[in-house]
Amino acid sequence: MRINVSSKLFDLTPAIEEYIVGKSEKLTRFFDRIEQIDVKIEKTTHGYTSEIIADVEHHDPIIANNEDNDMHASIDGCVDRAVRQLTDLKSRLRDDKHHTPTGGNER
Repeated sequence: MRINVSSKLFDLTPAIEEYIVGKSEKLTRFFDRIEQIDVKIEKTTHGYTSEIIADVEHHDPIIANNEDNDMHASIDGCVDRAVRQLTDLKSRLRDDKHHTPTGGNER
């Protein structure tokens, strides 16, 4: 799995990049079919905006956004939103495998 980190309107230090990569690697614990993760951090007039795009095998990408005054809080909130989307996807896929036909008993 590849993790790409990019920033806009501020310099990305190695410490910040390491923090982002560490948080993003945790996403694979919730869904193991992630092929690539793109993390984008942008400095805005109101604080920081973070976006995570997780490319999932055989599915549309998962996109999570968050905005906060603190950069670390923005990243943490974005990771939390991505975790929620990935766990929902996993439960949907698991339910579809064991789906029984509706309409009652057929004779």
